[in-house]
Amino acid sequence: MHALPPTPPLDFALLQQAPPGQGPRGRRTLWWLLGLLLLVVASVVALVLYLNAFEHEEEERRRVSDGQWLEQSVRFHFVRLEEDLRVLARQALQRPDAPARVAPSVQGGLLWNQPGAVLWHGWQAYDPQHPGANQPPDLRRARAAHPWNDEALASMLDIAVGLRRSSYAGPLRDAQGQATDVVWLAVPYFERGEFLGNYLAALSMNACVDGLVPAWFHQTHRVQLASDPALAPAGQEAPAPASYLAAMNLPGTDMFIEIAPLRAQPAMVPRLFLLVALLFLAGMLVSLLALRRDIAKRQRVQALLQAQMVLRTAMEDSVTIGMRAWAPDGRILYVNEAFCRMVGYSAAELLGRRAPMPYWPANRAEEIHVMHRDVIAQGTRSEGLEVQFQHRDGHLVDVLIHEAPLATASGEPVGWMSSVLDISEKKRAERLAAQQQERLEASGRLVAVGEAASTLAHELNQPLGALSSFAHGLLNRLQSRSVSAEEIERVVQRMARLSDKAGGIIQRVNAFARRRELVLAPVDLAHFVQRCIASHPRADAVRVEWSAAPADVWVQADELLLEHVLNNLLANACAWSVRCGEAPRVRVTLASAPAPGMASVSVADNGPGVAEADREQIFNAFFSTQEGGMGMGLAICRSIVEAHHGRIEVGRDEELGGARFTVWLPMAPGAALQSKETP
Repeated sequence: MHALPPTPPLDFALLQQAPPGQGPRGRRTLWWLLGLLLLVVASVVALVLYLNAFEHEEEERRRVSDGQWLEQSVRFHFVRLEEDLRVLARQALQRPDAPARVAPSVQGGLLWNQPGAVLWHGWQAYDPQHPGANQPPDLRRARAAHPWNDEALASMLDIAVGLRRSSYAGPLRDAQGQATDVVWLAVPYFERGEFLGNYLAALSMNACVDGLVPAWFHQTHRVQLASDPALAPAGQEAPAPASYLAAMNLPGTDMFIEIAPLRAQPAMVPRLFLLVALLFLAGMLVSLLALRRDIAKRQRVQALLQAQMVLRTAMEDSVTIGMRAWAPDGRILYVNEAFCRMVGYSAAELLGRRAPMPYWPANRAEEIHVMHRDVIAQGTRSEGLEVQFQHRDGHLVDVLIHEAPLATASGEPVGWMSSVLDISEKKRAERLAAQQQERLEASGRLVAVGEAASTLAHELNQPLGALSSFAHGLLNRLQSRSVSAEEIERVVQRMARLSDKAGGIIQRVNAFARRRELVLAPVDLAHFVQRCIASHPRADAVRVEWSAAPADVWVQADELLLEHVLNNLLANACAWSVRCGEAPRVRVTLASAPAPGMASVSVADNGPGVAEADREQIFNAFFSTQEGGMGMGLAICRSIVEAHHGRIEVGRDEELGGARFTVWLPMAPGAALQSKETP
């Protein structure tokens, strides 16, 4: 196999160069663009100012025109109303005897026919003997409402007679002095130069204005009554700056109609021209901003590439994970320094190489080649791929490989990027942990064997001692020829039972040490405890008191193992009770607690008891408070009780004063019922 020429590494020198500065030509172009921009901005500002002034002038002209039109319309309709009242005055003179309920009729104008405009109207005849007589009641009430009303109405009547023309008074005020919209009109009537009287009318100016202004005018203007600003009282709201005050020209009143446009009506041609100019300006600004952004973006990208290059170089120098990029055809495109240190080959020796790779072990080259093809086809799994590489010096390196697709900016796949992690130390630690686990299991087996041996020694001590006693006693009787065949048979039978019991102990302890299932059966706890007490060797030397629950108590237990627990507790109680200096006493109590479903067997003595410091470790293996004790009896008892899903406790008996060991076992009511029904 001939070696391919090494592929030259990528050159990032251009990215490390500083961005070139702008030349003189570029600066001149930028100044021209800025000058053009300033010129366009100045033109737009001038156009905006001109358009603003033009719109203000046009709006003012339109407002004045609308106000003058409204003034003429108001004057025309009030003159028509005065003529209508003269007609009514003529009718009143022609029919002086007409009843009051017959209202005069006239083909009136707009104000006469406007609902609510004329609040009251009537004829006031003139009496030369009594000029102030014949005043209508409505006029008298209006004059009496406020002093200002009396003065204004008196002036209205005097002006109407003296100047021989219609006169107005108002707006009148109410009793509190607040101005209202009521205005009185006096139309004098002369016939052949002789004053005959006035036709009076009370007008609601708001209703009059509503009737005077057409609906189309209301759609574009806000119209309301207003007083003369110069005569307005302090605190009254002044007219809006954009409004126009149209004088109503009613002699004797200072009333105006305030006209304000609801919406502006701008000129469209200048605005279109301004819009086109703004569009051109916006386009120029966008172009300049885009150009500036492009230049700034290129500078940022260039600086970013330089920073990334520096960062990449620093990462390549410091990273310990091998990186490798290769094409879909298996050709290596890139390796970092960590990968080269991992396999012992330089980058020049690996770039451009195709499978088989020089760092593949010779005995596994075909297997790795198949894995390589699978990676090309579907990539690695999420947990990675574990393989072995061979270093250049020959030692094997365990590695974990993760592959990720390598693509261009447009998304076109160009190969794979591999991260190679050296897991040799991890594999070595796993192998060492496996060896340690094997050693630990072996130690556990030795401990189990020792525990079983200790248990057997402790359990077989009693039956073997009894067998030895029976054997020596029988031998002595035989030597003295003082034993009969029947006695020999009884002794041999007891020895056989003791040997069977020893064999059962060996089997059960062996099964218990191997964590096999217990042989559970229903046990009548009261009879079982009595039998254990009766068969205990120290039952005759020590006074054993027994008390049981009134009802039968049944449990599911292995009778042989449970007997060992009770015998052990009785033996300990008898051994400690003889050390009290008094008559030894041992008390065994059986009780049941139906609510939690537990039965308890307590063994108490009048010995010295268990010290507080020893209660926490009294059930630990190899802990003993007796001289020469092995420390396995109570530990085995706890294991047996816990195997029956119970618990064992130690405390001080309040009556005897010594130790009290209590064994709690789950009750089995179903088993008790079954035993009672069995014939």
